[in-house]
Amino acid sequence: MSESSEKKSLGPHFIIVGILLIVILAVVFWPSDEEPEPVVSSEPEITEPEVSTPQEPEVFEPIQPAPTVELEEKDEVEPLPEPVEPEPLDTSDSAVKSSLIESSSADEETVNRMLVDEGLIQRFVVSVANLANDEMAPSHQLLTPPEQNFRVYSQAGKQWIDAASYKRYTPYVDMLESFDNEALLNIYGIYKGDIQAKYAEIGNPDQDFNETLLSAIDQLLDTPEVPVPVEVYTDSVSYKYADERLESLNEPQKQLLRTGPDNMRRIKAKLRELKVLVEERGSN
Repeated sequence: MSESSEKKSLGPHFIIVGILLIVILAVVFWPSDEEPEPVVSSEPEITEPEVSTPQEPEVFEPIQPAPTVELEEKDEVEPLPEPVEPEPLDTSDSAVKSSLIESSSADEETVNRMLVDEGLIQRFVVSVANLANDEMAPSHQLLTPPEQNFRVYSQAGKQWIDAASYKRYTPYVDMLESFDNEALLNIYGIYKGDIQAKYAEIGNPDQDFNETLLSAIDQLLDTPEVPVPVEVYTDSVSYKYADERLESLNEPQKQLLRTGPDNMRRIKAKLRELKVLVEERGSN
């Protein structure tokens, strides 16, 4: 029996019991201490001698007990099921990677090959924190490095970045564009608690990771676009930009420049889309 039908069946019985109780209280406690008014007669009053007679004890009639009203027995109510504890969030690398693969329209094998297999959340947090601080985290890369090496060519006694160096990043940009923005933000939302906890270990525990993420995105969006070819030189250790304005950029921006002008525009477009969504989610 449902709770509502149970109330309907018991309701009239409770009303009847209530009325009977009111009647019983009225009969038992009705005021009865008033004296009757004396009767006045015109005949002379005759005084009879007083005769002492024993006073009979007052007899009280027993009050009949109120009729018993039997209430309907309640149907047995099945106990509520025990609350089911939610399963703990699977923060393993395989679970995170599977979520990312599902949110991409690219070939599963391609995404699986380009993403690293270990410490995805940790690497993401460290990489974003470093980007926000104008630094790179080479040991915490989320992507496997391209197979081709960086290439330059010589002309007129100078060295220039070969266009083939830019093309090696194109498959990664293709993969980036294959991710559904809403799906990425949903994944970010699912793991936000774990992300925030890891960020508290390496950054400011009182700062929301969203602020750091937006700061990192802004750093990359501020990277200037330059015409090609781009001149570089080597100091026997690494290649550097011949243009001092480019060489003075922070490491993340210089790395973005190495992807080439076309790839950089595509990356920036994706970052702008994600930034809008992060800001919208953060304001809700």
